[in-house]
Amino acid sequence: MKSLATSAAFLALGVSAWASSAPVPRAAKEFDFVEPNGKHTLLSSYKGKVVVIQFLLTTCPHCQAMSRDVLTKLQTELGPKGFQALGVVYNDPDPGSRVTKPEMAQNYFAEFRLNFPIAYASRETILSFIGASVMDRLMFPHVVVVDKKGQIRAQSDISGTAQLQNLDYLKNLITDLQKEGASSAAPKKPVTTAATK
Repeated sequence: MKSLATSAAFLALGVSAWASSAPVPRAAKEFDFVEPNGKHTLLSSYKGKVVVIQFLLTTCPHCQAMSRDVLTKLQTELGPKGFQALGVVYNDPDPGSRVTKPEMAQNYFAEFRLNFPIAYASRETILSFIGASVMDRLMFPHVVVVDKKGQIRAQSDISGTAQLQNLDYLKNLITDLQKEGASSAAPKKPVTTAATK
């Protein structure tokens, strides 16, 4: 009986680890980024660009450093060549706090003087997009790299994948993906929709 319980525990851990390490490459699911002003932008509207999405905790020093020291630099240098960085707030406001999730995103953007959008989404939406479950313990920042055709080409695993937080590694990966053949359609401007209440 004890060995059966041990086997079940190992099986559960294995499933949890696999979920956080969803296979790549794979087609990116549609994702609706909601900016602090309520503007909705769909991931598919960036088709034709290489996109790096940083799922972040606003209080995480590693997330802050990546936003400020890595993605801001890459957006400045590679943005004109077809690159787009995006940040998505994962954490919820503290219980009893009067700050809302949109305000958390806006405050993060302003505090670190970023040059790329910081948006938010529900935890369930984020977990579905990255292929994880509520049982997974994610490391942050959690990084997803989407190529010009809408394929996820790299993603943090359960341990966080530190190389996806490294400026030089990420720059080389983005540059290589920018050289790949784009879809036949010209890059589109981001699609926005009215905020839903």
